[in-house]
Amino acid sequence: MTRECHVRFCEGLAVRFRRSTHPYLPSTVVGRFFRLYLIMDIYSRKIVGWEIHESESAEHASQLIRKACLAEKVRPSQLVLHSDNGSPMKGATMLATLQRLGIVASFSRPSVSNDNPYSESLFGTMKYLPSYPDKPFASLTHARSWVERFATWYNEQHRHSALRFVTPAQRHRGEDQALLAQRKQVYEQARQEKPERWSTVTRNWSPVGEVWLNPDRQQRLEGENLTIAA
Repeated sequence: MTRECHVRFCEGLAVRFRRSTHPYLPSTVVGRFFRLYLIMDIYSRKIVGWEIHESESAEHASQLIRKACLAEKVRPSQLVLHSDNGSPMKGATMLATLQRLGIVASFSRPSVSNDNPYSESLFGTMKYLPSYPDKPFASLTHARSWVERFATWYNEQHRHSALRFVTPAQRHRGEDQALLAQRKQVYEQARQEKPERWSTVTRNWSPVGEVWLNPDRQQRLEGENLTIAA
C-alpha cells in the first residue's frame, strides 16, 4: 500500500514537479510496518527528502513538507501539492501547513491507476536492488540506515535511463546539459572516425525537456515520436 502526493513547482519559466509518497516497510513483528515518507522531484527524479516513522499521520507528512521546502529554498506560491485522498494528506495539520507555506492542495482522480508512475518506478528500483534486505527490517534504525544508503546511491550514482543516463543529482543541479553535450560530441566523433559501425544516427543525447504528471494524448504521441526518432 502506498500514499501518493505530487508537488509541482515553478522555478523561473521551468515547470517542475515533485511527488511525495510513503509505502509500508515490513518489520520483524507480524502486522507491524514502518512508514517511509519520501519526496521526489519529478523533473530531476532526485529524492529531496525522506523520513521513516512507526505511524502514519498528517503531522509526519507536514513536517517532511516543511523540511523539504526549507532545504530546497522554495518560496510561497511556487508549489502545487497533488496527493491521494488518504487521511494523512487531507488531515487538518497537513492542510494548515500547506496554507502557511503557500502551497495549493490538489487531490488525485478516483480510480485512476496511472497517477503515480514516477514513484512506482522509484520503489520498483528500490525493492529489486540486490542490496534490498531479504528479511524484514529488524528495527526503525535498521530501516532508516538502509534507506539513507539507498537515497544517496539513487541520487548520486544511479544513471537514470529516463534522464539520458545522468544521475538525478546531476540533473537537479543543472549539470545534465553540459554532460549530454559532451557525450553527443564524443559519439559524433566516433561516428566520423568509424562510419561503418553506424547504420543510422547516433543515440539521442538531447536533454529531457518538460516533464508531465499526466500528459494528454497529444503529448504522449509526441513523446513516443521522440522515442522512435532517438
